[in-house]
Amino acid sequence: MAGAEHMHREDLSGLRIVVKIGSSTITDSVSSIDEAWLASFAAQVSELTQAGARVVVVSSGAIACGLGRLGMLTRPTDIPTLQAAASVGEAALVTAYEDAFAPHSLTSSIVLLTRRDTADREAYLHARDTLARLLDLGIVPIVNENDTVSVEQIKFGDNDTLAALVACLVDASMLVILSDIDGLYDADPTRSADAKLIPHVRTIDAAVMDVAGGPGSTAGSGGMITKIRAARVMMAAGIPMAIVHGKRPGCIVDTVRGACPGTLFAGEALAHEITPRKLWVALGDAAKGALIVDGGAARALIGSGASLLPVGVKRVEGSFTAGEIVDVKDEDGSIIARGVVSAASDAVQLACGMSSDDLARNSLLSGLASRPLVHRDDLVVFE
Repeated sequence: MAGAEHMHREDLSGLRIVVKIGSSTITDSVSSIDEAWLASFAAQVSELTQAGARVVVVSSGAIACGLGRLGMLTRPTDIPTLQAAASVGEAALVTAYEDAFAPHSLTSSIVLLTRRDTADREAYLHARDTLARLLDLGIVPIVNENDTVSVEQIKFGDNDTLAALVACLVDASMLVILSDIDGLYDADPTRSADAKLIPHVRTIDAAVMDVAGGPGSTAGSGGMITKIRAARVMMAAGIPMAIVHGKRPGCIVDTVRGACPGTLFAGEALAHEITPRKLWVALGDAAKGALIVDGGAARALIGSGASLLPVGVKRVEGSFTAGEIVDVKDEDGSIIARGVVSAASDAVQLACGMSSDDLARNSLLSGLASRPLVHRDDLVVFE
């Protein structure tokens, strides 16, 4: 994976750039694609590809296209109508990209994903191989959530999460998120005239999460907080991520060439090894619950990438079975890690705070004495 220092060059050969386009960027209304903007975007993709880079696009807009085709001027709220609009709009969105790329002799493809496709390890690897082959062939993949069949249980929920997953799938050199705001500010710029843009974030701590705020534009389902969560995984993976205003001319090319006009998220070094399996753990499926750990366990996980033992767990949130993904939180409620748990929630609840010797003497819980609750090989640490 390429670090931020690799962005400062004219020759972009070998770089893989993932660009996420939100609804507020690609549309000029709730039911219309901004064709002029899409043409300018295609020109930037062409410039990057001519310089040797390969580009993957994670795009919203299918529902907006469908609403336009269906003559609906307002966004419906019921799932069947939204799914119907996505079905109608997906073909229109693909056509819009094809028309925009055609003057630059670029060929695009469509890749539709849901959490169901990535929660399964084998399907995750198939998706990775398909995207890699498309890039080898010089294709510009257009990735979107499969809104036609997605329901709450299998939705990514926002394309920021999907973009982070795709960046990991293709071993990206950089993820660029196009937004309707210049980047991350130290306060809400819509409420404070003194809010200042933060040009570089090197670590995501509680202060950064606090300034991220709540949901953003009503055009989509994401907000700044989902972008920060995506950045947290990108930084753990060693992939630089930038948030820039999508309507700013040349913003993607400028960012890739090292002159990011927004906020760049890039740490100094990797604290822990990030394997493909750990990336799948971080993004491939929704967490089914959480383990709240004490200060000693939190320090061990963050400082040395240790496995998590029952003795360090204070309490359990949610209901899960062995083999499912859970978040690991510190005592303040901040998510510090995510991993695959080796026991069901009811057993973990009983084992909280118990040492290995105590567990070994307990006939019901003795199996937990010989294995960690979350093994370090199945654990992604975010700090």
